[in-house]
Amino acid sequence: MDLPLVATLADLVELVSVVPGLHLRFSAGPAADASGTSRDGESGLELPGLSANPLDAEAWWARPTEDWLARQIQQYAHLGRGDAFAWVLRGSIVGRGPDCEPLLLDVEPIARLSERVLDEAAELYRARFDAGALPGSADRRSA
Repeated sequence: MDLPLVATLADLVELVSVVPGLHLRFSAGPAADASGTSRDGESGLELPGLSANPLDAEAWWARPTEDWLARQIQQYAHLGRGDAFAWVLRGSIVGRGPDCEPLLLDVEPIARLSERVLDEAAELYRARFDAGALPGSADRRSA
């Protein structure tokens, strides 16, 4: 399945602003995921849907949408190895995975993220976030 390509982080911001309920997934793609659901790596249990990361910012998020998206991308970017790539989807939330991530069924593939989006997200994340900082840390970065 050829998915439309989201070329830049700004393009992803635009997509999320006009299409609510989108999620991000790192995997071998929609065709590879069509026949099953996700599996919890630690327990080995099959999950009731595909694990994905929400792209809609939470109501409490007071920073720019691009910051939210960069953070969401970076949280699971390590999964984009080998044949895996980042793609955008929507579907019905049927539960939560072991990391509290939404689990989706009835998935509709929307787009694939370009390497440029991933690079821009990584750069923005490094510049604007204090990765791994605990609440109350003195060194907080802001937009």
